[in-house]
Amino acid sequence: MRVFLIVLDGVGMGALPDADQYGDAGANTLLHVAERAGKLKLPVLEAHGLGNLIPMPGVRPSLAPRGARGRLSEKSPGKDSTTGHWEMMGLVLDRAFPTYPDGFPRDLLDAWSERVQRGWMGNVAASGTEIIAKLGERHQQSGDFIVYTSADSVFQVAAHESTVPLEQLYAACRAARELLTGAHAVGRVIARPFEGEPGSYRRTSRRRDFSLEPTAPTVLDRLRGDGRRVVTVGKVDDLFAGRGVGDAIHTTSNEEGEMVLLDLVRRAGDGLVFANLVDFDTQYGHRNDPAGFARALERFDAQFGEFAGRLRDDEMAWVTADHGNDPTTPGTDHTREYVPLIVSGPRVRDGVDLGTRATFADLGATLAELFSVKAPHAGMSFLRELRA
Repeated sequence: MRVFLIVLDGVGMGALPDADQYGDAGANTLLHVAERAGKLKLPVLEAHGLGNLIPMPGVRPSLAPRGARGRLSEKSPGKDSTTGHWEMMGLVLDRAFPTYPDGFPRDLLDAWSERVQRGWMGNVAASGTEIIAKLGERHQQSGDFIVYTSADSVFQVAAHESTVPLEQLYAACRAARELLTGAHAVGRVIARPFEGEPGSYRRTSRRRDFSLEPTAPTVLDRLRGDGRRVVTVGKVDDLFAGRGVGDAIHTTSNEEGEMVLLDLVRRAGDGLVFANLVDFDTQYGHRNDPAGFARALERFDAQFGEFAGRLRDDEMAWVTADHGNDPTTPGTDHTREYVPLIVSGPRVRDGVDLGTRATFADLGATLAELFSVKAPHAGMSFLRELRA
């Protein structure tokens, strides 16, 4: 058996009941992208019942949807990728990772600066593209790192690739990861390299994420402990600090990730393929670009049609998301939303409505039952509902 778990990063589908506590009341990534586009053309996802979950311009409800569909609620506090992916694998947090809307403590930054032998500037919550436009030239003149954060639990370090060699940027982020523990244990330290000239700086695809290690065993650990194959595509292995991962395939874009998935499905295999397609979030959600978001969804739909058509009798594809990132909201941060779940495969029963699941951890519970490994403490399996 092989399962392809494909995470469309940031593709939410409506505000969770507690969204107002995060400033996200009214957020609805899919609906608002479709409204701005006029209509979305997603015939493959429509055939799988996406329009039955959330009616929107261009995506109609299906009278006889293929496979199974449902929506997932996030139980953990927060709305970041680490929290979402960990919960998918059965690890539900009881408190959110720390955030720093007013910047990080000065003594912490100075200790980090001394360790990496470079100064710092910034230390604010900001959009990544805006802060490199503002501070990039000064950074190039001084060699000091640009440090910033967001509404998420992240410590982000930006540097121009011609000013700071990539390996030095990565080493500085590893040093920050070692320091950011205890009360300051942020979810991720992110290296944000950029290039170009003043006035036309642009971030490159050589970003790296340095996550906390999961605080308890996940379904990935259990799969690997049972000798099962676990392949990750995109940033997934970074989010789990490499824990429970056998083979990691790093990608730089949705297009590359989609090509990797098509290559993998053409070849026989078993176990779990856990993929993240990040452009919805980084290129379109954070940049308030609903038109680009719509184009990326339509491209994925076309690729998914070919991909799903190649699934073997003992394979399934699960399509979901880790949080929302509504590009029509005034800010550029993630949004606290439900996420869709589409399940496809030759042996998946058609027309199954999985309803609204109480936690992302239902994914991990289902994987555990499917592969006969110890179930996580959180989550309920929906495997019996899927089987024909």
